[in-house]
Amino acid sequence: MRALNHWATLSRWVLCTPALLILLLAASGPLLIVLVYSFLSPGAYGGVVWQFSTEGWFRVFFSRDIFDGSVAPAQAHLQIFWRSVRLALLTTFFAALLGFPTAWFIATRPAGTRELWLFLVTIPFWTNLVIRTFAIQEVIRNQGLINSALLNSGLINQPIQMLYTDFAILVGMTYVFLPLMVLPLYASMEKLDGRLLEAAYDLYASRARVLWHVIVPLVKPGFIAGSILVFIPAIGAYVTPRILGGGRNLMLGNLIELQFGQGRNWPLGAALALTLLVIVLVALLIYIRLVMRDPERDHG
Repeated sequence: MRALNHWATLSRWVLCTPALLILLLAASGPLLIVLVYSFLSPGAYGGVVWQFSTEGWFRVFFSRDIFDGSVAPAQAHLQIFWRSVRLALLTTFFAALLGFPTAWFIATRPAGTRELWLFLVTIPFWTNLVIRTFAIQEVIRNQGLINSALLNSGLINQPIQMLYTDFAILVGMTYVFLPLMVLPLYASMEKLDGRLLEAAYDLYASRARVLWHVIVPLVKPGFIAGSILVFIPAIGAYVTPRILGGGRNLMLGNLIELQFGQGRNWPLGAALALTLLVIVLVALLIYIRLVMRDPERDHG
């Protein structure tokens, strides 16, 4: 019997070996390389010099004056950190705000038409991200659809500057990542038992109370999954801030690319990439702790 259990366990490990190797080489390997690079010295024309240094990590949060060597907080980096976190949180919020009624609309359609609505939601994924971002640019630029409509209606005398602002980045990321919020919410709403809503109405609950005390708690897994799917790519977004921000409103992804490109400071870029990873992990832990608390403990 023990021999059979031993061979069964060994066979499972053998079957898992290819997947484990892929994870080790494709995920852990590059991450380890980035970690090593963050503790090396930058090369004169890019790359690294194999000499241990913590200067990359130091420059993530601090800057050193080239004349007197005085140390001060790296204001530019801290502003980019704050902009990235703030825009990612706002993108998640507005994606949930728009995604909830969209998912509810689809989930309450007749069963034969839901696939069509889901198909319409997923169509943007068929188009390249760059093309979708340029489409948003055509809508909000000074001669775009919104400004042209406002000018023609006489509501404004001159175009509203929306492009190359944080607002433009927020609009673009909300548009790009909205389907990632809609699909998990729809998956939760599709399983919702309609009899629970009928019972709540029979107990004279208002629509607002049914929404907040019945529907929202039941679709909480969809909110959590959608928020994670939106927040993680939003905080590290590169293409949308680069096009709609115009290179002036940088986010962490743009700053990291800048260090590996024009900045030619690979250790700093590696340290920034790992800092982004830490920010994502901390944000997810805080979010899960706040959202997935035990209801009985909260009311105890």
